[in-house]
Amino acid sequence: MLMNITHTSAESPPKPLYGTFVGVKDNIVTTSLPTSCASNILRGYVAPEKATVVELMETAGLVVVGKTNMDEFGMGSHSLNSAFGSMSQPWNYQSVGGSSGGSALAVASDSCMMAIGTDTGGSVRLPAAYLNLCGFKPSYGMISRHGVVPYANSLDTVGILAKRPLDVWLLFEVLSQPDPKDPTCLTSASRKRIQEARAARLVNLRQDPVRAVAHAEPFSSRLTISEVFHQRTRFGDYIGSKPKSVQGIYRDWSKKRRIGIPTDYNIKELHPVVRRAWKTAIAMLRTEGHDIVPISLLTTEHALSAYYVLAPAEASSNLAKYDGIRYGPVRSPSSAEEDDGTLYSAHREALFGDEVKRRILLGSFSLSAGAMDNYFLQAQRVRRLVQNDFNQVFRMAHPLLDDADGVENGVDFILCPTAPTLPPKVEKLERASPLESYMNDVFTVPASLAGLPAMSFPAPPPPGKRVADVSRAVGLQVIGQFGDDLGLIQFVNRAFWSRSEWGMAGDMRRVWEGPQMTLSS
Repeated sequence: MLMNITHTSAESPPKPLYGTFVGVKDNIVTTSLPTSCASNILRGYVAPEKATVVELMETAGLVVVGKTNMDEFGMGSHSLNSAFGSMSQPWNYQSVGGSSGGSALAVASDSCMMAIGTDTGGSVRLPAAYLNLCGFKPSYGMISRHGVVPYANSLDTVGILAKRPLDVWLLFEVLSQPDPKDPTCLTSASRKRIQEARAARLVNLRQDPVRAVAHAEPFSSRLTISEVFHQRTRFGDYIGSKPKSVQGIYRDWSKKRRIGIPTDYNIKELHPVVRRAWKTAIAMLRTEGHDIVPISLLTTEHALSAYYVLAPAEASSNLAKYDGIRYGPVRSPSSAEEDDGTLYSAHREALFGDEVKRRILLGSFSLSAGAMDNYFLQAQRVRRLVQNDFNQVFRMAHPLLDDADGVENGVDFILCPTAPTLPPKVEKLERASPLESYMNDVFTVPASLAGLPAMSFPAPPPPGKRVADVSRAVGLQVIGQFGDDLGLIQFVNRAFWSRSEWGMAGDMRRVWEGPQMTLSS
């Protein structure tokens, strides 16, 4: 049952997100709704406690209206691998991306204003690109994973989907908190080091040191969001002028930045429409006075292969506990299963989907004694090379590495496409091999391997047009240095989203019935 969202207190203004509807991906546990991970093996499972992110949202006044459909256990790039039915864009039957496709559809259809999903190798950013939304993957450890059913522990992050960067920012402020329940969540001490690193970078940009330190602190410690936006409607419109105390911060956002363009991402498979949108965005940034510099990320071509060794390896371990005894529905074994001792394997065979079984087998093989050196350990080495590649191009040093130095002439952010192609037709995907579908993650996986923040946002429409056609949805991605999450969101908002001719991107006011969301009663 939905909570009463009427604010009656005259003593204090409502919280900025009070009463905002939010969708929650089906692999994030809640106590009021089942958490099945879109799998028959967990069908009907209700967790005994809430995920930390759910508790934080409810404390902030957000209303969880339902659990969103997904690829089973987060394994998929097009939301076709669900026990509750596949998903597609209902007006053209194109892919919605995955694995957080249900969360993206819920936001795009106005079922909720924002939604949370999980991003392991692009599972929030790819749906955002295909549906003209903003999809944000934070730095690894910035948002607690306690209560998130794991796919690959070293890669999983909780991501945010919304129509505007400003909405992403508001929800990120709510969720970005230390959590002792999650050993991988950044501690207060680590967050302080990140603040100091961001302050040092702004000082190097010849900004006022006092303002730079203030800019690097958490927003809530400087002033409340309600001071920035005096009143906020249910539909996300902000009313009231910005106070003078934040006008300086807005000026800091508009400072010129050095933007890296990875030449290695200009692959032959890049769709001409995507390449043209990328060039349009580069020209827009150059017109605004930002420095555009080519950079090289040589290990990009190996990142995807490494990801599809590491992620299944971790998944094969994480999913071993689903044996049909401790979780999910009870299945009556046959007499043959009881006699030959195959009860567990028969249960997993019957209730896991094909893609999950494929990745369990792949992960188990890569961890076997004969393949460990040739596959798993080599993939770990590639992952370290990917991290080093990024550290060698950013102006800001990695704040948690003691021996890391920023590059004096390095870049502040990296701009690249989110996906190499336009949203493919579901009919074509159903005939494609698994390897072909994996290729859609080629631009999103590197940031995941390095643990960096990244946001996908709708590409600017061609000159003279206001809204890009949904069937031609193109997402661009901005990647930042570890810990520079707020700076990244602010840059996207100021460099792109505030442009008046682009304000309607991602605004698809269509409502339909489908498997994308299970509403609470």
